[in-house]
Order: sequence, then structure tokens, then C-alpha cells
Amino acid sequence: MTINRWFLEICPHSCFAGNATSVFHPGASCNVSYEESRVFLVSVYSSVCALGIPANFLTAWLTLLQALQGNVLAVYLFCLALCELLYASTLPLWILYIQNQHHWVLGPRACKVTAYIFFCNIYVSILFLCCISLDRLCAVAYALESRGCRRQKTAIYTSVCVFLLVGLVHVPVFYMKEERTCFEELPTRTISVYYYLRFVFGFALPLVFIAFNTQLMLRSIRRSMGLSEARKAKVKRFSVAIVLIFLVCFAPYHVVLFIKALAVSLYGADVDAVCTVERSLYTASVVFLGLATVNSVADPIIYMLATEHSRQKVSQIHREWRAWATRADHTRLTSSKDMGTPMSPSDLASCQSG
Repeated sequence: MTINRWFLEICPHSCFAGNATSVFHPGASCNVSYEESRVFLVSVYSSVCALGIPANFLTAWLTLLQALQGNVLAVYLFCLALCELLYASTLPLWILYIQNQHHWVLGPRACKVTAYIFFCNIYVSILFLCCISLDRLCAVAYALESRGCRRQKTAIYTSVCVFLLVGLVHVPVFYMKEERTCFEELPTRTISVYYYLRFVFGFALPLVFIAFNTQLMLRSIRRSMGLSEARKAKVKRFSVAIVLIFLVCFAPYHVVLFIKALAVSLYGADVDAVCTVERSLYTASVVFLGLATVNSVADPIIYMLATEHSRQKVSQIHREWRAWATRADHTRLTSSKDMGTPMSPSDLASCQSG
């Protein structure tokens, strides 16, 4: 059993969605219709793509400005936004794949790159949530003690390590051989071991880490006499947002993965028994895949808008855009009057309202 064989199994669609949620090849063994998940997944992917790309682009820009001013937390948020932006940009390829009844038509290289980004996005996001949780704990509960180690250079080195670790772990994706589908292969019993490893090291341990940090931070702010009530509420809101994102987006995803691994371990080569479990998990698998994808929208909305600086900056951008749009309309209307060009009803309405 090689590591390459493992990567044939940890694909976004064969593990978590629709037909592809079947532990064995869905079309060949479990007789689950692709059509049952097509509309839902296409709708979710399209919405996340439409919202996630501009939201993460804005988040990346705002956090970059803060990082350039020496903000430590902004480094992690910037890297997280870049990761989500890259993944959101690949969603149109998955939409095409689903619309074509899970037939990949863009060539094996595009399949491998797209799958590689999917795998990396999940665990890069999880590790950065851990980094953000620890950074907030140090900044709030141990502000004096962590002053020497909580530096921007440390955040940059940590971020580089996160990208390198997750990226190197998933490099074998590029050595896979794919034909009609994109990472949908018949697994073996040994594959369940790697499912368990993903569940433990990719989900369970990070969850314990984040929960422990959050509990310490909430206890610290309750006892703090130097923080105002507004500041305490802000820290609490930020901490709860981290936990909610983790639980809502990643917990269901990995619980289903664990159940599938358990089914393979218990039933082995009994295709009928495994497919019975698969069919019972079908609806949940599709919904949970959607939740994992929604993470690309949840990160910028919850994290960035939960901070006062981000809300002020977004409001400033909105005011500047409205001012620019008003000036542009005024210039166009003035030019139309000078040239004697008839104005449209919308232009007349704008002129009267001005």
C-alpha cells in the first residue's frame, strides 16, 4: 500500500458528496444517482464562488494593509484569505465536473491541480484557525508574557511552515493516474487507516486545541479588570466565531469521513454492507460538503467584519465608492447637457434627485 493509493481516496467528491460519497466507486457499486446531488452542489458552489472571490479579495487587501502596519494577527488573516481566494477560484471547475456527471474533461493535470488545492485548503484553513486562536489567547490573556515571542516575523515564519507542511503532505496528488473521473477510485481496507489519521490529526486534535485556547481566553477576560465591557464583548465574539466556523464547516465533514472509515473497517470487502451505509449517509454527505465549501465565505465575513477596524474600512470604501459614482453621474449628465444629447429616464431621475 503506497501513499499514492491513499490520495486516490481522499478526494472532495468521492468522500463527501453525492455519488462520489460512496466508499466504493458510486457508479459501479452503490447505484446512487449523480443527479440527486447535482442541483444542490452546483447551487452551493456557484453562490460561494460569487461571494467568496470578492469577499476574500477585499479581506486580503484589508489585512495586507494592517500587516504592513505591523499587525501580527493580520498576517494569519491575510494568508487565510489568500488560501480561500485560491480555492474559490477553482469552484467553476468543480461545477463543470458535476454538470458533466462527474466526467472530468479538462485533462489530468487540471484535475490534479484542482484536487490539490481542495485538499490543501481544508487543512491550511484548519491550521490557520489554530494559529489565530493561539494568537488571540496570547494577545489577550498573556499580553505581557508573550510580548517577546508574539512578533510579526514569528507569524510570517509560522505561516510559511503551515503552507509548506500541508503542501508537501499533498504532493503525491500529482503522481496519481486519473482517467474519466477526478480522484474517484475503489478503496481498500487499508485506506480506512488514513481516514482515521485525517480525522484525528486534521480535525480532532485541532478542535481540542482551539477549544482549550477559547476556554482559557474566556476565563481570562471574565477575570480581567482592565478590559472594558465593550472590549470583552469583542474578544468573546471573535473567539466564538472561530469555534463556530470550525464546528459548522469542518466537524460534519470529518464525522462523515470517520463513519465511512468505520464502515470499511467493519465490513471490509462486503460491498453491499458498505453501500448500505453509504446510501444512508448520502443526504448528509452532500449537505456537509456544502458546509465545508461555505467556509470560503464564512472566514472573511465573520473574521473581518467582527473587528472594528474592518467595519470602519469597509464603510469608508463604500462611502468613497458612492461619492465616486455620484461624481461620475454628475459629469456624464453635464456632458450630455452641453452636447445636447437626450438623457435617459434614469439619468433624468438622477438629475432630479440631485
